[in-house]
Amino acid sequence: MPYLERSGDVFVLYFGEEGERDSENAFHPDWIEKVDELLDQVERHDGPAALVTTAVGKFYSTGLDTAWVLANTDKLNSYIDRVQALFARILTFPLPTVAALTGHTFGGGAILAEAHDHRVMREDRGYFCLPGITIGASYAPGSIALLAARLPARAVHTALVTGHRYGGVAAKELGFVDEVVPEQQVLATAVDHAQRLVATRGRTLGEIKSSLYADAVALLRTPVANLEAQEALNGD
Repeated sequence: MPYLERSGDVFVLYFGEEGERDSENAFHPDWIEKVDELLDQVERHDGPAALVTTAVGKFYSTGLDTAWVLANTDKLNSYIDRVQALFARILTFPLPTVAALTGHTFGGGAILAEAHDHRVMREDRGYFCLPGITIGASYAPGSIALLAARLPARAVHTALVTGHRYGGVAAKELGFVDEVVPEQQVLATAVDHAQRLVATRGRTLGEIKSSLYADAVALLRTPVANLEAQEALNGD
């Protein structure tokens, strides 16, 4: 399960089990619940603060828990709603947020990374990828809106329609991440960036983000079933 550590005024949220390496950190419902619980804890903290999310080993996150989805197809819509709610929460979080991408960042994991204010990726290994096109999996409208709002249009179009895997240097050139550094410096660089912004935390920061990304947030927080019903109505 995810866990928290502190570095000065910066909360570091690790996506994997403490002491565990190479977990894919997929979005199992229990994982989402734990992340939300830890985010609640961070928000309750008084005073200057910022948030860094990271992982240990080969993966930052591979996104949706496909094994759970296949075993629970009757719960798919409610599951997607929870994932989208997490994206919206990070996108509008009232603290500065930095994603420290120490490993592969795929699918929903990549979308979650883009919801952060700033992204730091290792330069030598690991890929940023939106592989839905290669596995026949579409993205919810809110996820597409988030990516469109946060990334250069041509770059995100190519990433979505090709499923190409981008290493750190290419990801930076295209705007998917903001910095690339050696593996050993990823977390320290992310924490340093976050520490410089801790004084900005608060209601005003959350309101600015909510206004900047109002359209994407609205879609992320609209139940998938409602969107499907509207599409069916429009089709008629």
